[in-house]
Amino acid sequence: MKLYSYFRSSASYRVRVVLNLKGLDYETVPIHLVKNGGEQHSDSFRAINPEELVPAFCDMHEGRDVALTQSLAIIEYLEEAYPEIPVLPANAIDRAHVRSLALSVACEIHPVNNLRVLRYLTKDLGFTEEQKNAWYRHWCEAGMAALEQKLAADPRTGRFCFGDTPTLADCCLVPQVFNAQRFNCDLSRMPTIMRINQACLELNAFIKAAPASQPDAE
Repeated sequence: MKLYSYFRSSASYRVRVVLNLKGLDYETVPIHLVKNGGEQHSDSFRAINPEELVPAFCDMHEGRDVALTQSLAIIEYLEEAYPEIPVLPANAIDRAHVRSLALSVACEIHPVNNLRVLRYLTKDLGFTEEQKNAWYRHWCEAGMAALEQKLAADPRTGRFCFGDTPTLADCCLVPQVFNAQRFNCDLSRMPTIMRINQACLELNAFIKAAPASQPDAE
């Protein structure tokens, strides 16, 4: 297995957590998103992922070469191909609930705040650094507040986003909290999120997946 990754990429971080939770061995191939004009724009990486985004993932499964992009698609593949340690619940209703929580991060918060969007704001639209950071905090805090409301109100929330075992939802939540803290977002009104984040960060799978633990960490 190969994971094309950048240490601070929250989408890559999600996949690293799942690989670790499932106990799967993989090789990290660092793709620096800033140096050399952004290594994701190189011809060699564009041949792997024309979207010029990380993560990208390669595997050999049942005699077939597997090449995937998009973090949630990679995770769904890992869940189906290596089901022994699941990151989704057993029944359809609960699986949909966990996916909904994960997608609140992956589809609502992350896309408007990822690196290429923030660069467009400053380089093309002329945002100052202060204005860019205000944009980030606005959308991140709004999305996280809605997620906090969901988690706090649902009886299925336990030590983690769903019960007392980490799921796909936690794998998306923790990287988003990491990024929110980098941008000095106000998370003081989100005690459920912060409690779950702390519980996750006590687990080896999350510790190993953290940006500071990556071979390309700076």
